Amino acid sequence: MSFIQTLSGKHFDYLNAQTDDVDIEDIATALSNICRFAGHLPEFYSVAQHSVLCSQIVPQEYAFEALLHDAAEAYCLDMPAPLKALLPDYRRIEAQVDDLIRSKFGLPLNQSTAVKYADLVMLATERRDLEIDNGTHWPILEGIPASDLIQINPLRPGQAFGLFMNRFNELSGARQ
Repeated sequence: MSFIQTLSGKHFDYLNAQTDDVDIEDIATALSNICRFAGHLPEFYSVAQHSVLCSQIVPQEYAFEALLHDAAEAYCLDMPAPLKALLPDYRRIEAQVDDLIRSKFGLPLNQSTAVKYADLVMLATERRDLEIDNGTHWPILEGIPASDLIQINPLRPGQAFGLFMNRFNELSGARQ
């Protein structure tokens, strides 16, 4: 068996997934229930909230892509980057799922530089605001400032779901 059943009842088959298998409410639900940093935080902070905040700090033309930049994690989960680097098969599958989601929502084939940078700014901001800065040097954040536009206040999963869906509806409506 190579599929999972999503909350909407769809079977997402990792070996044969199609764009019709991707559902925005499944994505919002899963990302709202997945904690960043493999859960190693003093309080729950979701990938959904991270994605919404990321969409708010990029130039407007990149906001929709930024909102969905981690959408593949709804099907593959969020994995710490150091562990992900050790798992080439996982990275390949995650890339296939990301490609499928990009196709479904009309996103660029490759992640935009602006979105990659905003993701790093979010990481620096999360480090600052979520009490995980113990002074250890994080090479990936060298020269990357925390955002002075936002202060992170973690939301419960249901709140993060609503925030994500509202942002999706706002941005997808603006694209039509």
